[in-house]
Amino acid sequence: MKMKPNKAIKRGDRILTEKPFAYVLKSQFRKERCDNCLSSTKVMKCSNCHYVYYCNRACQMEAWPLHKIECPFLKRIYPRTVPDAARILCRIIIKLNNGGDMEKGYYTETCFRKFRDLMSHYQEIKHDPRRLEHLESLHAILSEMMQDSAIVPNEAELLTIYGRLITNGFNILDAEMNSIATAIFLGVSVTDHSCKPNAVATFEGTTLHIQAIEDIECLDWSKIFISYIDLLNTPEQRRKDLKDNYYFLCICSKCIDSQESLEMESACCPNRKCKACVDVKLTNCSACGTGISPRHRNGFNEVMELTKLQLGSMKEVAYLDVCKVLLNKQEEFMHPLNVWYIKTLDAAFEAAIDVGKWPEAMNYGKKLLPGFRKYHGDWNPLLGLLYLKLAKIQHHESYLKECIENFQEARKILEVTHGRDHSLIQNQLKPLLLQAIAESTA
Repeated sequence: MKMKPNKAIKRGDRILTEKPFAYVLKSQFRKERCDNCLSSTKVMKCSNCHYVYYCNRACQMEAWPLHKIECPFLKRIYPRTVPDAARILCRIIIKLNNGGDMEKGYYTETCFRKFRDLMSHYQEIKHDPRRLEHLESLHAILSEMMQDSAIVPNEAELLTIYGRLITNGFNILDAEMNSIATAIFLGVSVTDHSCKPNAVATFEGTTLHIQAIEDIECLDWSKIFISYIDLLNTPEQRRKDLKDNYYFLCICSKCIDSQESLEMESACCPNRKCKACVDVKLTNCSACGTGISPRHRNGFNEVMELTKLQLGSMKEVAYLDVCKVLLNKQEEFMHPLNVWYIKTLDAAFEAAIDVGKWPEAMNYGKKLLPGFRKYHGDWNPLLGLLYLKLAKIQHHESYLKECIENFQEARKILEVTHGRDHSLIQNQLKPLLLQAIAESTA
């Protein structure tokens, strides 16, 4: 689907729909999701390689033209797990060797990109020891998988393919915004980054949709921006992530705003009646003049250090008891919009859901809303999903009035970010909303 260039774009319009050039299901999901359509369901393994799984015969047949070439490579390395980056590199190599270099990804009715049009950042990667070490390890795995296959590219070609993958790759997300696959899309690679985006990428299976989250004058791709990174980070961290992974420095309005950094790592004012964000390097609150005592300054610095340490150690699994300890310590010193407080709340919210502590999850979810809205923006899918999760919990706990309000807020946001026809809205949100309304009037 391609919009006409001169048409005005309204918030909620779908700007682009695109199928991937190449993709792979993340290895952690290979026994529970279909390798072709990515759906989470009962799956059956390929009888030859024993590595990939499909949900039905139709998906297996659809995947066969590519998998029949990949199958012996995966069989050769089985039962070891192939790193996701190695597997998608293998698939891109296979695709390019079978005419994929001529495939076009359209981003307007007449403009398109081919794989060779994607930026490779060849020179930057050649001088990046971290990337070269990663590529060397991937090359060793590919050599073992593909051995004497005639399609294995030379060192320079492989570096170019690798560069195009790492700087243009997308994580395919499920309905709850969890990353389930890695992919390359050709047309959408034209889209630049901003920490204050006016569009968002969401997915339906393997299909990518670019949805406008603000009104845009016309389809001018130089003025359409999505976010490549997690926005719940300080400008310094966001710029580092972009420089390390995409080889550019962001100069958007949010990144060059010194106030943004102050707010994201701010203390609360010792005067509890004052709601200002406080910089503990100063001697007084700039809003009310209350003095910043050494105790308040040291307490803030200590809890910041502890929070960063503990959240860093909980990247894979969040522990509710640890989150509670952090939140108790943060309450006295951190401002409610401090990004580390919000990250801790988010971890506590998800941990409480995981262990079925619904009243606690409900409390954390409510406290999360202002921070998510401030840093993700009013029209971000993560904010919409937070409202949806909170509404589900409130429905479960029979807070019908509140859950209906939050279902409606979730619907307002997600219809913009996902589109009204998305399965998340049609199959999940709308039925739950209607059920809650029916229960409230019974």
